[in-house]
Amino acid sequence: MIKRVSVLLLAMTLLMACQTENQTQEEEKGEIAMAITLQSSAFEEGGTIPARHTCEGDDVSPPLSWGDVPEGTKSIALICDDPDAPRGTWVHWVIYGLAPDMRELAEGIPAEKALSEGGSQGTNDFRRIGYGGPCPPKGPAHRYFFKLYALDAEIGLEAGASKSDLLDAMEGHILAQGQLMGMYQR
Repeated sequence: MIKRVSVLLLAMTLLMACQTENQTQEEEKGEIAMAITLQSSAFEEGGTIPARHTCEGDDVSPPLSWGDVPEGTKSIALICDDPDAPRGTWVHWVIYGLAPDMRELAEGIPAEKALSEGGSQGTNDFRRIGYGGPCPPKGPAHRYFFKLYALDAEIGLEAGASKSDLLDAMEGHILAQGQLMGMYQR
C-alpha cells in the first residue's frame, strides 16, 4: 500500500513539474494572455444565435460588449469563425484597429472597410468586407467563436486584410483575449 501511494505521489509530482515548465515556457514567449469578458445582448455563451444575425435573417452583426481590457492596450481586434464548417474553419468576420477605450460594437456594423468609430474590417471567407452571419449546411449545429484581442501595438494593416494577415500581425502583441461562442443550425 505504501509503495502504491509513493508511486502515485511521484507521478503527480512529475505531472505538476511538467505543467509548470510548459507554463513558464509559454509565459516567456508572451503566449499567456489575461482574460477579457466578451458578451452579447443577442445570445448567451453557448446559446443559439438569433436568425436575425444569420443568412436566414437580416445577416446583421450581433451587438457585442466587453470589459477587463488591460492597461497598455493600444488597439483591439475581433475574429469570428466557424471551426465546424465542412471544408475547415470558415471566417465570418475580421475587424481590427479598434480604439483601446472602445467597449462595444453596436448591432449591424455596416459592411465598409473603414468604420465610423475607427478601425477597419477585413475580408471574410464569403469574400466580402465585414460580417457574414452563420449559414451552415443543413445538419448538426455549428459553433461560432467571437474572439476579441487586446493588443500592445497598433497593427499597420490596410483595410480588407484576411484572418491570416491579422493573426500574423498580432503575433507577440496579444495582452489579453476573450471569447464568446454561439450556436446555429439550419
